[in-house]
Amino acid sequence: MSDFRLEVFYTVAKRLSFTKAAAELFITQPAVTKHIHELEEQYKAKLFERKGNRIVLTDAGELLLHHAEKVFELYRNVAYEINALSKRKEGLLRIGASTTIAQYIVAPLLAKFRTKFPDVQLSLITGNTTQVEKALLDKEIEIGIIEGYSKNPEISYHEFLKDEIVLVCSSKHPLANRNLLKPDELKNIRFVLREQGSGTLEVIDHALKNAGINHSELIVEIRLGNTESIKSYLLNSPSMAFLSVHAIVDEVKRGELKIIDVENLSIERSFYLISLQGKITGLADLFFHFTQHYS
Repeated sequence: MSDFRLEVFYTVAKRLSFTKAAAELFITQPAVTKHIHELEEQYKAKLFERKGNRIVLTDAGELLLHHAEKVFELYRNVAYEINALSKRKEGLLRIGASTTIAQYIVAPLLAKFRTKFPDVQLSLITGNTTQVEKALLDKEIEIGIIEGYSKNPEISYHEFLKDEIVLVCSSKHPLANRNLLKPDELKNIRFVLREQGSGTLEVIDHALKNAGINHSELIVEIRLGNTESIKSYLLNSPSMAFLSVHAIVDEVKRGELKIIDVENLSIERSFYLISLQGKITGLADLFFHFTQHYS
């Protein structure tokens, strides 16, 4: 339905690469160049300019990208509304999920959604909370599910599911026989932590401050980008980590990992569904109402 030249421009603008756009659209790079030149002739303005080995959007390109995003959003909503008239739910829904949710929670949710709406195509991207929020703001996804709650004024946050973060170590750790630690003892423990931008890390920092401990006081042995890496590291290291209970159920049942309570430290949080401010429309609205029932 859309002008393919506009789709080519949009892909180049998001990737800032003619080569990547060509590969993604399954066309040749000269074809990409041709479509961009035709648009530039149509609008009598340069859309990209080269700076060294990279390309950047011109002011005209930024303006066209802004309107292209609105055009594609309108196309998606039109397709949904027309399908709804005949009680069909079809189309592509792009979802983003932060790492812990994608690994341990979202798969059964998506499977149940697909069972109920088999004609809806789903696309899932993963990353930390910051990356998922950016994808939403860049309109690369319609809806996201995140671990943190950073209160970006352009984003609407809806509570989805409760979670608890607990202190975990290998069952072979020297302190594994302890059931309770005092907060000050945390300062002498080597920790595996998530990377900056992680929603989990944000929640942990806040809880530790309430317990009188600054993040900077912890001994950080290593930072890893996902929960599976952290669990594997713990099984081979005398270190500890704060992890979601959803992520460690199997390892605790098998006796590989041990949960240790910390006196006066409770780390509870919610997972959030996020969308851009304003009314949720189309398939995103369908998914939103489904998850409210699911949770």
